[in-house]
Amino acid sequence: MRSLIGAALLAGWLSCACPAAAQMQCNVVVGTPEDLLMLAVNGADNPQVQIAALDKYAQANADSQFMPCVNSYYTSAYLKLNNFDKAIEYGEKDVAGKTVDMNLLLNLMRAYVGSGRASDTAFDVIMKVPAELKQEANPPRPTNVSEAEWQKSQQEIADQVKDQRAYAEYAFFQLLPRLAEADKRVRFLDAFMQAYPDTTNVNQVNFQYFLAYKMANNAAKVGEYGEKAIASDPNNVGTLNLVADDYATRQVNLDKASDYAKKVLELAPKIQKSEGMTDEQLKANQDAQLGLAHLTLGYITFQKTSKTHKVAPAIQEFKTAVDLLGGNPQLQARALFYLGYAYEVLAPANHKGAADALARSAGIASPWQGQAQDLLAKVRSAQGH
Repeated sequence: MRSLIGAALLAGWLSCACPAAAQMQCNVVVGTPEDLLMLAVNGADNPQVQIAALDKYAQANADSQFMPCVNSYYTSAYLKLNNFDKAIEYGEKDVAGKTVDMNLLLNLMRAYVGSGRASDTAFDVIMKVPAELKQEANPPRPTNVSEAEWQKSQQEIADQVKDQRAYAEYAFFQLLPRLAEADKRVRFLDAFMQAYPDTTNVNQVNFQYFLAYKMANNAAKVGEYGEKAIASDPNNVGTLNLVADDYATRQVNLDKASDYAKKVLELAPKIQKSEGMTDEQLKANQDAQLGLAHLTLGYITFQKTSKTHKVAPAIQEFKTAVDLLGGNPQLQARALFYLGYAYEVLAPANHKGAADALARSAGIASPWQGQAQDLLAKVRSAQGH
């Protein structure tokens, strides 16, 4: 509990033993082994020295009721060493024992993010945060604290609660994309909305639902959450591009897909550098977004004109996409495949253009490689090779 208390209240608070259920009780009596341990841990700047002190205590007091606190200190020390696996190992002992506080949850989340471990327990930890913050953020007022000190402390607590909750949401959105199972993504998104109903990251939630349902091939939900994601963040270039691409490849809502892709063409050149981004990285990002938009527009145009063989506008879109997507081989391979296909549909067919594009697509390791090789063989046969 003391993690949320301002410095002005520490002296008074440490004398008060008011832990809530399932929270750690880490107060110690002077002269006990626990007191000696805390003196050693708090007096050491080196986390390896802290771990040595914790090891010595744990070996001699394995059955102590103080072990949840020891596990929490282990978690903190290993986190300082960037030994995320060990930090998680000790932190999860407390989670399994249903003894937690906000310091432990925060350190565990940092370890999960650092390691990239998107386990069920990691998400369980994230879901515990709002209730734990609510429990820890309202300590009783000590009798020896002035009104001014108390108000200052309350503001410090509120600020810290805001920061810790923000980190929990950050951790969630860092870990969720690491889940390979669509059903798990949906399940944890549902749990997140129950635990964080007032989140300010609704746009992220909708976008992640969109991605999860796309993984699950749930067409109805993909469309629903794609539109929700755009409604909650209408100028998000990445969202516009992916929703447009989804509509185009599923051959639904083509006019809406075209509008979204054209909006990307307007917005992408205006993308600003984020903190730490180089000019080269900015240009690569802009090119990738523009390239996908041109690929989508090419595909839409191709679908609308292939029966009449008047696919020259689609060919131009595909060629532009190929030039822009050099930094994304997977998308470039797709653009090259459709470029080759369009050359063959053109009247009269441009076998050489088709063969050149398909050969490039077939040379890139991608889901399009096999189709490109098959079509290339047919084109070369038509050429008389």
